[in-house]
Amino acid sequence: MAASDALDLLAINTVRALAMDAVQAADSGHPGTPMALAPLTYALFTRHLRHAPSNPHWQDRDRFVLSAGHASMLLYGTLFMSGYALTLDDLRNFRQWGSKTPGHPEVGHTAGVETTTGPLGQGIANAVGLALAERTLAATFNKSGHQVINHYTWFIAGDGCLMEGISHEAASFAGHQKLGKLIGFFDDNGISIDGRTDLTCSDDAAKRFEAYGWQVLHIADVNDLAAIDRAVAEAKADTQRPTLIITKSVIGFGSPNRAGTAKAHGEPLGKDEIAATKRSLEWPFTEPFTVPEEAVSHWRSQVTAHGETAQQEWLQRFVAYAKANPDDAKELGRRWHGDLPANWATHLPVFTAENGSVASRAASGAVINAIASHVPELLGGSADLAGSNLTLVKGAAGCSAAQPDGRNLYFGIREHAMGGIMNGMALHGGFIPYGGTFLVFADYMRPAIRLAALMKQRVIYVFTHDSIGLGEDGPTHQPVEHLSALRCIPNLLVVRPADAAEVAEAWRVALERTDGPVALILSRQKLPFIDRSHRTAAAHAARGAYVLGNTLDGAVPKAIVIASGSEVAIALAAQQALAEDGVAVRVVSAPSLELFAQQEQKWRDAVLPPGIPRVAIEAGHPMSWYRWVGDRGTVIGIETFGASAPAPKLYAEYGLTAPAVVAAVKKLIG
Repeated sequence: MAASDALDLLAINTVRALAMDAVQAADSGHPGTPMALAPLTYALFTRHLRHAPSNPHWQDRDRFVLSAGHASMLLYGTLFMSGYALTLDDLRNFRQWGSKTPGHPEVGHTAGVETTTGPLGQGIANAVGLALAERTLAATFNKSGHQVINHYTWFIAGDGCLMEGISHEAASFAGHQKLGKLIGFFDDNGISIDGRTDLTCSDDAAKRFEAYGWQVLHIADVNDLAAIDRAVAEAKADTQRPTLIITKSVIGFGSPNRAGTAKAHGEPLGKDEIAATKRSLEWPFTEPFTVPEEAVSHWRSQVTAHGETAQQEWLQRFVAYAKANPDDAKELGRRWHGDLPANWATHLPVFTAENGSVASRAASGAVINAIASHVPELLGGSADLAGSNLTLVKGAAGCSAAQPDGRNLYFGIREHAMGGIMNGMALHGGFIPYGGTFLVFADYMRPAIRLAALMKQRVIYVFTHDSIGLGEDGPTHQPVEHLSALRCIPNLLVVRPADAAEVAEAWRVALERTDGPVALILSRQKLPFIDRSHRTAAAHAARGAYVLGNTLDGAVPKAIVIASGSEVAIALAAQQALAEDGVAVRVVSAPSLELFAQQEQKWRDAVLPPGIPRVAIEAGHPMSWYRWVGDRGTVIGIETFGASAPAPKLYAEYGLTAPAVVAAVKKLIG
């Protein structure tokens, strides 16, 4: 064995030993895949990825996604050996409170981690989004002789990732888009938690991905570094297809009694088996967390020669680009930084009584088209519902392999992948992605929404057909529980505007939010424009809830009616009816309960003065409203599924009417 080969093996076995030791110290985790795939990440991070541990956020770095996030010690060990900001103590504290090494990788928590993975398959969709963003940004900003956006996206997926439905959706989209700079490795070890994968799966992964339009390559043994090099070279040679490299490995490689079995997957090997494994690997150290200096030096010298040098060369290229194209360089820098264009909000449409009595989905479509040319980083579409969600930028091309700088994304009927792809686009930078579907199908993409909130990503969801108001399509398409369910997701901002003016404010809020996703909840049916000549300006919608109006010449209200969306008009009608009976009532429009909860107590008390009875009305499950109505309040909502009928009939049958609000108020005030 040549000296360099011996150093390669020592470096690889260091990652294997660290994985065994960390899982054992935590008394939980997944040692088997890190032990199997250490040769793969060694080859990728030292020979093929363009990355710079000294600058983990270098804009033109390659992106690496460990979709099989349970194998997190593979990534942590690799990042440590590469020279990222991880220490041996961080590895010793694997899965412990406050450590940089949580059980599954978390972006923003650990240097070098590009996305939060854990739910299987999400990382594949994220990788597709990252690759899509790279191609679109390159098509927009690269100039002849100046290639400042030119990098690859890599991922590792396991059997579980490929079993999950999101992988089918995302892989189909990637093949159709011809994302030639997306390269994935399928860890074909034949093992899942329950045992051999043939218990549950007999797919031919190669034929499947070939059918999607991918190039499919094979590595017979992941320990063959030369084979990895050849496969990567062949993958890069095909610029018109994404590549899946099916890689054979043995889970728990080196373990005398557990290699190749489910026992190596998701539990510590135990001290005796670790000792036996280290002997079989000819690892000369018995002390846990031993890292040979020569292994670290060998690994990091290659990273420096390959990745750090590439970063310095890119910086020189960008300086030349900026000198030749100063306006483009400034614009690209703005988008990388996440700043909105100056004065963009002045282009928001102004809605009046003449143009504002429209469905809130129609108002949203008007907003998108009014601002699209002024916010070029806004990129999105819908899951085959563009004509219903009204998400298209009129006159703009579709974003495709033929026109990679197009403004409209056609995600197809792939809601889950759409959510994961948008996460990848946001993580890449340079874009604010948005995607539309019916609110009821938010359930199809909920895991991706949850991860967007966990990662604090700037993603916008355009959810239309928001209630039983969609009418004749019936209960399968009528969301009932969805508003409350979405409001339960930490850091997700849910905004349900009452009219066109509030829609414009909702879009302002969505675009200006930089630390989490926003769900816009929009109606199919027309909503009456609210006459604001004697009411509070719609701009207060940005505070979540505000006083829309009082009655009876400023008399102290005897009750407060709170509503969102289409039910605000019902609240106003009830207010007028009560005024005719001499009962002063305040109407509060509450488009976002999350925003309202963030306001100072003074504002909340001014909007909802303590001690005054409250009635809330919303065409959805009442669960999220009880906090705001208090002990003396009541909620008019829906706790059953809907039905197929015209919307006015449904509202009447389910008691979502002004007379029902009047009756509730009178009952509360006696």
